[in-house]
Amino acid sequence: MSQFRGCCLPGKLLKALQVFSVGHTGPCLMAFVKKYLLPILVLFLAYYYSTKEEFRPEMLQGKKVIVTGASKGIGREMAYHLSEMGAHVVLTARSEEGLQKVVSRCLELGAASAHYIAGTMEDMTFAEQFVLKAGKLMGGLDMLILNHITYTNMGFFQDDIHAVRKAMEVNFISYVVMSVAALPMLKQSNGSIVVISSMAGKMAHPLVAPYSASKFALDGFFSSIRKEHAVNKVNVSITLCVLGLINTETAMKATSGVLTSQASPKEECALEIIKGAALRKDEVYYDSWSWTPILLGNPGRKIMEFLAVKSLTFDKFVSS
Repeated sequence: MSQFRGCCLPGKLLKALQVFSVGHTGPCLMAFVKKYLLPILVLFLAYYYSTKEEFRPEMLQGKKVIVTGASKGIGREMAYHLSEMGAHVVLTARSEEGLQKVVSRCLELGAASAHYIAGTMEDMTFAEQFVLKAGKLMGGLDMLILNHITYTNMGFFQDDIHAVRKAMEVNFISYVVMSVAALPMLKQSNGSIVVISSMAGKMAHPLVAPYSASKFALDGFFSSIRKEHAVNKVNVSITLCVLGLINTETAMKATSGVLTSQASPKEECALEIIKGAALRKDEVYYDSWSWTPILLGNPGRKIMEFLAVKSLTFDKFVSS
């Protein structure tokens, strides 16, 4: 158990690990413990008992940031927070009038620069070209915040395949298109991709099946890409933000008379997203219920992912 010396482990837990290792001497069990269980425990304990870096607003000063879905709601609030921190921002949404107002306010709040390009994420050509144009406007890119969505009406799913296709294209495929376009710039800056998701992308949620499907897709795709970045030593972080009900005008209108959960403030939500992105966290949970990150964080999944990666050989895929 010498590998635990110097770690800030609780005494009882360390003693239990020592007893376990000594008392279970079967060769197969010991091999499993040594190869899998102990490294997993070390990783988890190091995470929970290490001193975490604290967020500082100056982390965003001068950073070049794209925010989508920025004409209202959480996107608008993120743009305002980033501006107060002195970042460069390029915003997009469908509403040109709304974007004009947000950009004007961003400049008043202290943005290093603020621009907008209006368009729809139903158009994949626009999604790709927007990223490239934004990069040229700012002279590079440090952070890509993917926040836009298309809403589907709440209700039992019947046969509306068009709604499923549209949700997947706007809420998922366009995110992939934009992240691919941004990746060369983000590699140069060791930047970040921030993916705004939902609790409906972590758990089954009736009445929003197409929306939920698109959010589950975000988790599956971007969490897999995060693992690939680690293998390929690509220093571009991916932060998945899992949000509960937020008091945006659109969400309040959509859930009125249907959802009784307490809504959380969009201003604080936006700030927590930015903090998590700046600290390069894998996931950010924001909900009115404090148990949400514990219950949805799913340590069992993390253990299974760790074991899956350990069981793979990447030699034929990794270029020398």
